[in-house]
Amino acid sequence: MTVSVTNHLNFRGDARAALEFYQSVFGGDIAIVTYKDAQNVQAPSEANQVMWGQVAAKNGFRVMAYDVPSRMPWDPGKNASFVSVRGDSDKEITAFWEKLSVGATVAQPLGPSGWAPLYGMLKDRFGITWVLDVATGYKAP
Repeated sequence: MTVSVTNHLNFRGDARAALEFYQSVFGGDIAIVTYKDAQNVQAPSEANQVMWGQVAAKNGFRVMAYDVPSRMPWDPGKNASFVSVRGDSDKEITAFWEKLSVGATVAQPLGPSGWAPLYGMLKDRFGITWVLDVATGYKAP
């Protein structure tokens, strides 16, 4: 049996823009199903919002997203979760960082840390907190 875990991000009307942005950063294929596509329109103004969306890249990056309908509560919270991107190449992580940081608030600039050759944390323009680092081969006891 195999298991995979994919971050599923919730938005209020910004899921399409966020998925398109993440595709521009990480590459890969984007798939989007709107409420209209699924014949599940509850509010006409939300017909073209994302009921299910995903970006999947050959390098292993995968993220899903949707627009929480207005009839449901939605609170993005302050520190509910982080999306962690770990790679084995300084060049690759730096390239992702440079793209993600456009319009972002940087909490920890990308640079050497006590546990990784490169580590950084930012909140992107959609309010999602990302941590990026270069793997060192460290294994927890």
